[in-house]
Amino acid sequence: MLLKRNIKVGKVNFLLAAVLSIIIIGNINAENLPNSETTAELSVLDKVSSKNTNIKIRIGEEFSFQNLNIKVLKCFNSKFDDDPEVTAYMQVKDTTMNNNDSVFVFNDWTFASSPSIRPFDHPVYDVWLKKCYS
Repeated sequence: MLLKRNIKVGKVNFLLAAVLSIIIIGNINAENLPNSETTAELSVLDKVSSKNTNIKIRIGEEFSFQNLNIKVLKCFNSKFDDDPEVTAYMQVKDTTMNNNDSVFVFNDWTFASSPSIRPFDHPVYDVWLKKCYS
């Protein structure tokens, strides 16, 4: 009987140690991640009218521009001093499209220095990331 109690106590201690180590490792890794900025500045080109519009979007909020709903989820400035790279994770919906299979027109990372790496492909609009700031 005493042996079974010791095994149960050992299992509980092992589980507590495992949970605490996971929490500690998670906190160490969270400190190394870069902090996201609070605002992203985008440039939207209407290809039909050739009108260029600069918009500022708060991170996590959805912004409606003409037929597009734009949401920037994350925006980072690199730590390099020479030529800082600005990256953002952006989701764009076209409200005129009724195709439920493809929810987003664009759902990916975008780069300010080279938008052609992950191009925003839309027949009427072009969207470019310009900068991120707090």
